Amino acid sequence: MSLPSLPVYYYLDHFREMLGFVAETYASILTEEHHNFSRSFGRLSRDAQCLLVRMVNRRGSVFNREHFKYAEIFDLRSALEELRGIGHARSLVPDDYAAFLSRLPKTELFAGGKSAGFSDIRSSWSKPRLVEFFAQRIPFDTAVEYCDGDRFVVLAGTTPIEFQLYLYFGKTEVDLKNFALRDLGLMRTNGASAFSARFEDGDEARACFYYSQILDRTEEKCANVYRLCAEEILAGPFCPTDYAVELRGRAACRVGQFFENLGDLELANSLYRAGESADCRERLVRLVYVSGDKIEAEALLTRMIDDPLTDEELTFAADFHARKFGGRRTGACTEMLRAATTIAIDDAHRGNPEAGVASFKRRQGYRVFFTENNVWLAMFGLIFWDELFESDQLNSGFDWVPRCLKDGTFLRRFEPQIAAKLDAVRSGAALNILLRSVAGKWGRPNGLFAWDHVDLDALRCLLAGVDTAGLASILEAMCRDFRSMRDGFPDLMLVQDGKVSFSEVKAEGDVIRRNQLTRLRQLGNARIPVEIGRVAYRFDPDQDYVVVDVETTGGMASFDRITEIGAVKMRNHQIVGEWHSVLNPQRAIPSKIVQLTGITNEMVRDAPLFAAVADSFMQFMSDGIFVAHNVNFDYGFISSEYERLERRFRFPKVCTCAGMRKTHPGLGSYGLGNLSRTFGLDLETHHRALCDARAAAGLLNLMNAKRQKDSQLQGYAA
Repeated sequence: MSLPSLPVYYYLDHFREMLGFVAETYASILTEEHHNFSRSFGRLSRDAQCLLVRMVNRRGSVFNREHFKYAEIFDLRSALEELRGIGHARSLVPDDYAAFLSRLPKTELFAGGKSAGFSDIRSSWSKPRLVEFFAQRIPFDTAVEYCDGDRFVVLAGTTPIEFQLYLYFGKTEVDLKNFALRDLGLMRTNGASAFSARFEDGDEARACFYYSQILDRTEEKCANVYRLCAEEILAGPFCPTDYAVELRGRAACRVGQFFENLGDLELANSLYRAGESADCRERLVRLVYVSGDKIEAEALLTRMIDDPLTDEELTFAADFHARKFGGRRTGACTEMLRAATTIAIDDAHRGNPEAGVASFKRRQGYRVFFTENNVWLAMFGLIFWDELFESDQLNSGFDWVPRCLKDGTFLRRFEPQIAAKLDAVRSGAALNILLRSVAGKWGRPNGLFAWDHVDLDALRCLLAGVDTAGLASILEAMCRDFRSMRDGFPDLMLVQDGKVSFSEVKAEGDVIRRNQLTRLRQLGNARIPVEIGRVAYRFDPDQDYVVVDVETTGGMASFDRITEIGAVKMRNHQIVGEWHSVLNPQRAIPSKIVQLTGITNEMVRDAPLFAAVADSFMQFMSDGIFVAHNVNFDYGFISSEYERLERRFRFPKVCTCAGMRKTHPGLGSYGLGNLSRTFGLDLETHHRALCDARAAAGLLNLMNAKRQKDSQLQGYAA
């Protein structure tokens, strides 16, 4: 599908829209410099305005003017001279040397170096090596002369523009292309009709812009760039607002870690102290402790424990203090893992251990929901929808997450409303609030959760099955520090006899991250039962295996269709169920396929379509493991059928062909017919689905007998 074309003056019109919005919304923040820019911009010809907007919207500041080919600009030369006249365009100067070289193609670099008389330059060199050669050997003026530097123009004096774009978008790396992405239908916007300023005052806006620019520059991993960033952080403005402090802390921590890794511990120490974020304070404690100053390290830890910035900081400080000053040798994460419950699941679940644990728990009588962060974010967003999305907390159409969650002011801004809703949660009335939001707001885009991930059954169970005071304490923590609380929740929610508990699944080699440990402790303190399930992979005799065979019209799952499915369910080496259906493939069966399978067009003419049996087959699969001989063939066809129905088909897979090669090596052929003859399995009507599935089930039993023996030798009870 072709995209619609944009109007000729599209970017100019939206640049004016941005300037108008900023002038109205941030009148008290803009300085004379910004007003002067707007006035001088308004006096430019339309060609010059368009050229400036186009240059601002491109990456970098050095451009080959021969590449300026825009339909809306009629007199490029005059437009460029206008911009030179007001200082927004200029010629190259030595400070532009690196940017100029980066703009030149490899062929031009080589030709220019040769023409300048540098005979030792080589065409086989990579562009980075050519650039390095120029920078070290060829003077700037020489490079400009022999590489046609007069073709290039430099964008200048853009600080007022960059600041106003930052006020509008809230990010230094965003430009006017976002308007195009929106209007071409490639980017959704939040659809709100009224927006507000994202900064409280000019000091906050300038400080946030200052530190956002530093964070952008740190993307270039260069010691000189980082040293300049360090100087700017240490000399930079301090604004006490939450968002400005957060940006300063992020910049200080990132630059501090760079110099800590370089061994410049003194500079790293200064940066961490300047940052005063939770991450900076953690790095500082570690740095001070390693340097040998244990007295200050303990004092810092005590301060963090007494007045933590976040729950994660408290978890770190308490754990670090206990290990280094309290005589405990292992960390809280290690201790919790050691105390975890071991859950043995079939190793076919290695790619998705959560599904294996869910299957195990269902066999124990639990109802299982895959929740992780989704259920908590949905509950938080739905209960506090009005405060988050019906107030003035979205600053433009391109914002998704309310400002009060970004800057940590949600609880302060809406304290009375939040207190009332938390009282409703404690009294058991939260479901009514939640359902009102679902009924009135369903499908409204937001930056917290996806509507297709909202599981109302899970939410009902959660609200009904936990201690309401404990639930309110978790929601209050999310209100107080959403940035820290938005992730780290356990993988599974378990419901049995109306009571809810949670399980964090950890496979071999997994570790507990700090935010996960904090969340587990918070849930425990809220009297919401939680466990860590440590997965051990082995043969599980109680696991269901569904051995499947399909017959098809050909070998391409994307084109051909299924004519027959046969499935055999195995548990503890025994057949416990069978499923079979002939299907109408909605196309003719080739004669060679008829000869192979015996399935004719007449046999399938009145057979059901796959859509008619999709539910039945999915119910038969249940929590089973999908098994087949050359499994990807059968799995591919069935998953393609579900894709055509816009349904998901995802199960762990076992291949009896690959499995027999592993457990019974050295055979001449591993085709289903040969293996059936070798091991005396019934295959009377080969290439009919149910018969082939039964034969493959026999192979699975041979494989599982070997696996069971191996598990017993390793000390697992079968």
